[in-house]
Amino acid sequence: MKMVKSLLLGTAAGLVAVAGAQAADMPVKAAPVQYVKICSLYGDGFYYIPGTDTCLKMGGYVRVQGEYNAGGGGVAVGNNAGGEAAQARFARDVTNDFNYRVRGAISWDVREQTEYGTLRTYIRFGAENTTPAQTGGGTTFNPFWDRAFIQFAGFTVGRSRSFFDLFDYFGTYTYTNPRVDGDTNETGQNLWAYTVQFGNGFSGSLSLEDPAVRKAGTIDAAVAGFFAANGVVSPDNAFSLNGGAAAPTAFGFRMPDIVVNGRVDQAWGFAGVSAAIHDVSGAYYSTATSVAAQGNNVNNGHPADKIGWAVAAGANFNLPGGDNFGFNACVAEGAVGFCTNQNAYSFYNASTSVGLTWLSDAVFAINPRGASEVELTRVWSALTAYQHIWNPRWRTSFFGGYVAVDYNDRARDIICANRANITPLAGAQPVGFNCAPNHSFYEIGTRTQFNPVAQLDIGLELMYTHVNTAFKGPANVAVNLPRPAVTLIDDQGVWSAFMRWQRNFYP
Repeated sequence: MKMVKSLLLGTAAGLVAVAGAQAADMPVKAAPVQYVKICSLYGDGFYYIPGTDTCLKMGGYVRVQGEYNAGGGGVAVGNNAGGEAAQARFARDVTNDFNYRVRGAISWDVREQTEYGTLRTYIRFGAENTTPAQTGGGTTFNPFWDRAFIQFAGFTVGRSRSFFDLFDYFGTYTYTNPRVDGDTNETGQNLWAYTVQFGNGFSGSLSLEDPAVRKAGTIDAAVAGFFAANGVVSPDNAFSLNGGAAAPTAFGFRMPDIVVNGRVDQAWGFAGVSAAIHDVSGAYYSTATSVAAQGNNVNNGHPADKIGWAVAAGANFNLPGGDNFGFNACVAEGAVGFCTNQNAYSFYNASTSVGLTWLSDAVFAINPRGASEVELTRVWSALTAYQHIWNPRWRTSFFGGYVAVDYNDRARDIICANRANITPLAGAQPVGFNCAPNHSFYEIGTRTQFNPVAQLDIGLELMYTHVNTAFKGPANVAVNLPRPAVTLIDDQGVWSAFMRWQRNFYP
């Protein structure tokens, strides 16, 4: 009996062991693996990079913009620095009435938490085809990058928007590339900055920035001449001292622009103030007779070094119903690129007159009374905008800005003493030429945008730009075929229109 019992127990144990072994060999359904996990630490659109604690957001946009009486990507005709888009409307065979910009951009936003706070790396670059610079009939394009920065422990280093900038005029309220402020949002700015958070939305920043973006030039008027294009004032010329072979005559990158900024960000919006200093020292003197032989020569000596400055204040308010209202005001002396885009001024033309403008940080020269010091140019600008939200799909904005450029009496003397460089015909002065370089301009406009679905912008913008010309009065402006001769320097104005479709594929 005991033997039978032992045999039965042994057989049962064997069967259990065999069954266990067979079960181990059978396929078992694995638990699902979550390869992409949402990262909610930094807002919508972020995902964890698999196997890491690092979060990534990929984004970008595709933009198609049609422009009438404009070119260069949101720049009114005549309000650009040279090129066909800035040409007078004298001959249809060389000037586009209508232009396109087609642009695509991709961005990566990478963030992770460290013992020092958030470590962030941001990159954005793309390519565009913009007529008339690149013909739409070919495959030419212009690559660009406007953001590539690292943020860590309060530092921002790389290419970002300048810390001097305050008001989001471009993009938020208008499609144009505005000339009524010096904002770097469109191009970016090389910088090295540190920001302190004081709490309750208050912060302060110190930024060391590459001056190239905002350098309008410190000009030796004896070198470049006045409008510096073979000594001929004509509708083809860019009317800028920077167009001369020997200009500009400022030193290179000797010191960064030093920017300080303080601001407060709250639920109602933001307000801030900025200040900057900018090296505007001149290079070596030249005389009109020595330019061809030696140009700017160390043996001629140079004027004393000068520093320019700029101050700005701005705010944006979030109103009931989603509306927005904001403003910005800026004044600068010897640092004009902080208050207006330094490429703002070229010319406007009509069939019987030409409007002239000229912008530089400062001027100097050897003149009949001896060597001059660097004389700083003063600029002030003001702009404002309002946006009304009709409903979730429709919005309309109204915007406008004004810029005034003032050359002091000593700068005017330098300019007038070198007026031989602006002869429209060899050996002759302009008839009745009024040597008055001060000028101003303004722009006003409205934009209506339709969002049929989220992240798709379809909009139409109308804008009027008016220039109160420098040197207003009678003048002989030479024939430069197919451009006719012009006998009057006068104020000019132009209407422009912009149609945009933009698909944003970031949350």
